[in-house]
Amino acid sequence: VLILLLAAIVKASSGWKKQKDFTAADKKLAMFALIAFHLQWTFGVILYFISPKVQFVEGFMKNAMLRFYGMEHIVAMTIAFVLITIGHSKSKKVEEGPEKFKKIFIFYTIALVLILASIPWPFRTALGGSWM
Repeated sequence: VLILLLAAIVKASSGWKKQKDFTAADKKLAMFALIAFHLQWTFGVILYFISPKVQFVEGFMKNAMLRFYGMEHIVAMTIAFVLITIGHSKSKKVEEGPEKFKKIFIFYTIALVLILASIPWPFRTALGGSWM
């Protein structure tokens, strides 16, 4: 997902700055990034309901790990989901190629920043410290 998003952002940045036409390949890349993230988000929502790291016990907001998995992660990923969907939708409604690239670049970049900030990286020890 991250590679596809990054590829779509780089392609959109290049197309926007160089005033290129929006080709079928550009459309497919943006669409594949959208589909990949939608699938990832769907699997994440399923995991949200079965994960032992999501616990709504008394005082869970005071515990960094429980708060991260129970609230912060799901909210940020849902906002990223909405941003990517809106960006793709707005790009479809615009006629000119550079404007399509601009919409994708802006919305996908903001979503990518949110995603990167919301990943439980192994170096964030307060959140459990590993992906295993």
